[in-house]
Amino acid sequence: MMKKILPLLFACAALVACEVEVKKEVSTEAQAPTLGYDSLLAQKYGADQYGMKQYVMAFLKSGPNRSQDSATAAQIQRAHMDNIGRMAEEGKLVLAGPFLDEQELRGIYIFDVRTIEEAEALTASDPAVQAGRLIMELHPWYGSAAMMQINETHKRLSKTDI
Repeated sequence: MMKKILPLLFACAALVACEVEVKKEVSTEAQAPTLGYDSLLAQKYGADQYGMKQYVMAFLKSGPNRSQDSATAAQIQRAHMDNIGRMAEEGKLVLAGPFLDEQELRGIYIFDVRTIEEAEALTASDPAVQAGRLIMELHPWYGSAAMMQINETHKRLSKTDI
């Protein structure tokens, strides 16, 4: 009789162990925070009901004056990068980056401003625009308000400043 009960006890113990493990998984999933609408975050980043907001996008294009010697071009590029950093620190520039295919279209900016005029004033502060190495084409753009987190997150990802 004991020989018949022993395998049955092992089988029951295994079932109970499995059930406890399944309950533990369900319990853990049930306790995991659900990601949903966060009104405070939406307000912080200026999101509308769709989680979106208006920006101004700038397309940076090759300008009419790209004939500087290499030392002058390097100085202008350094000043251009410093200006990008300044605008990002001020919270006016959400995103910036070059295109990698060496065409007339050189890069983009996304400004956290409401009007083209505000973006024009910011682009006028760019040393590469002032030197004629770049020109800007500006467009109102509607995108995710979550983009406002890019600069904050980028700082945590970057080992070296540009």
